[in-house]
Amino acid sequence: MGKLNDLSITVGKDNKAEIVFDSLFPSFLDVKYEKPSEYVEKYWNAFLSLTDRNNNLNGKIFEYILATLCVREGILPIYMSAKVAFVPNVIYDLMFYTKERGPICWSVKTSLRERYKQADLESIALKYVHRKALSYLITLEVKEAKSVKSKIKSGDVIGLDDVIVATSEDFNQLIIELKEFEFSEPPTVKVIESNQIITEDKVKLIK
Repeated sequence: MGKLNDLSITVGKDNKAEIVFDSLFPSFLDVKYEKPSEYVEKYWNAFLSLTDRNNNLNGKIFEYILATLCVREGILPIYMSAKVAFVPNVIYDLMFYTKERGPICWSVKTSLRERYKQADLESIALKYVHRKALSYLITLEVKEAKSVKSKIKSGDVIGLDDVIVATSEDFNQLIIELKEFEFSEPPTVKVIESNQIITEDKVKLIK
């Protein structure tokens, strides 16, 4: 089993994306970099040098690159393929929980096209439950990111806080800002709380 599996970044064995990721460098813990964007670039360029690629593999490798970067930067715990209580039918790519803002979500897409709309809807759903949550779309497409950024500014995209290219200076800034937060495990949700609970036992006592 590889390190990704030990860390729960991947689940199960014989995962093709994990095998490919592990083949890029001997260990992600030893890859040298000055800035987070440089780590992403090193890994992504190594992956692009392979011939056997497809969209599904691209997306998975990008997720693993970002998750392992967060491990290197000490941004933990990371929740991958995460579900959030009271937000039905949405699985978030990468998620963190902070004491200050509650959930912080990264929607990870190598390229955007129309898929930013899905990320926006998922962010709206999250913020409907967690008003202070932050939601970022992380991509590798500079031109598409620029277009979605302008849609956020104009109010056409309302759920996403920002769209950020993982190989840019903006991404380095995002990592710096994230480190300001206090990360923790999310609280256990008590669906109903009350000091006035009328139970069958209490009813029996007054009969």
